[in-house]
Amino acid sequence: MSSPTASHPRLRSAAAVHAAELRGDRHVRLWLWTIAVFVFAMVIVGGATRLTESGLSITEWKVIHGILPPLTEAQWLVEFDKYRQIPEYQQINKGMSLADFQFIYWWEYGHRLLGRVIGFVFLIPFLWFAIRGTIRRDMLGRIGLLFVLGGIQGAIGWWMVASGLTERTDVSQYRLATHLTFACIIFAATVWIAEGFRAAKPSLDEPAHLGTLAKAVMVLVLVQIFLGGLVAGLDAGYIYNTWPLMDGALVPDGLLFQSPWWLNFFENHMTVQFVHRIGAYALFALALVQWIAVARSAADPARTRMAAVVFGLVCLQAAIGIATLLLVVPLGLALLHQGLAVIVLAAAVLHARRLHDSRAGWPVRGTLPLAA
Repeated sequence: MSSPTASHPRLRSAAAVHAAELRGDRHVRLWLWTIAVFVFAMVIVGGATRLTESGLSITEWKVIHGILPPLTEAQWLVEFDKYRQIPEYQQINKGMSLADFQFIYWWEYGHRLLGRVIGFVFLIPFLWFAIRGTIRRDMLGRIGLLFVLGGIQGAIGWWMVASGLTERTDVSQYRLATHLTFACIIFAATVWIAEGFRAAKPSLDEPAHLGTLAKAVMVLVLVQIFLGGLVAGLDAGYIYNTWPLMDGALVPDGLLFQSPWWLNFFENHMTVQFVHRIGAYALFALALVQWIAVARSAADPARTRMAAVVFGLVCLQAAIGIATLLLVVPLGLALLHQGLAVIVLAAAVLHARRLHDSRAGWPVRGTLPLAA
């Protein structure tokens, strides 16, 4: 006995179209998650570039010509001579060998090359999906905005590098924190949009306050990442390497010795590290409150499990952060700390997105009204 769909041409046609749309949504979601993984890698390589003090080794921003590295000894000497003109070489690395220069050059070159690769990995599939109509029209602008944000991020990266080429021996901590945080905003937006293409599933309507809490956790993770960027920019992790006490006290003296007072939160090594610690405590508390609230109120047990995952990752991140501080910022632990921060962000975004979806409802294609 044949099914109603099999015996009715119009129903067969509609089912085929729906299946094709869901298939297209899966492809778009996989592509966007691929972009997110590339951005994650970009954050890790950027952290390594910072920790190896390689970021100022390329003193020009050549969008096209910069794709090829130096290939001959003469070309290497030209690049090395450019580096020898900046304060970092003259005041810190004077007498550096060509081999040592090549080491830091390759880190910065790899960072910039990865940025270009992300551009291609984004743009070519995006144009393909757009031409084929795989992406809904109302989503084209939102996804296309990610590409624009990527271009802005590249400009911010050069703006950051330029701050260390004339008067300073390193980059501005303001610009470094901005560069890192903007990368994480792009990552979060990409994950949020990607999850908008998740296949439709039955979903229970969760209380509104759970979604608000989840978004607050997501925002606080981004704030904590910005604070971590200030710590990295000032090399503030290399001092006050004790915990839970800092300079012998829970609240050390000298937090506000600079004038005006607000400058301490950006330029005072002690204050910047102290605020980052307070941010970690606040995130721990908020993630715990969220887990308890979801466990008490959520209709779907999967939401409780996700809240527990977020809290567990926050605890793990805090432990790694403490170890990184106590061991005076070893390269491996520092990169793990930075990478796990992005993973915590991903978990927070996923949790917030799922709670958002449980209240927004699912359209026919399995994409979301606010899939952006």
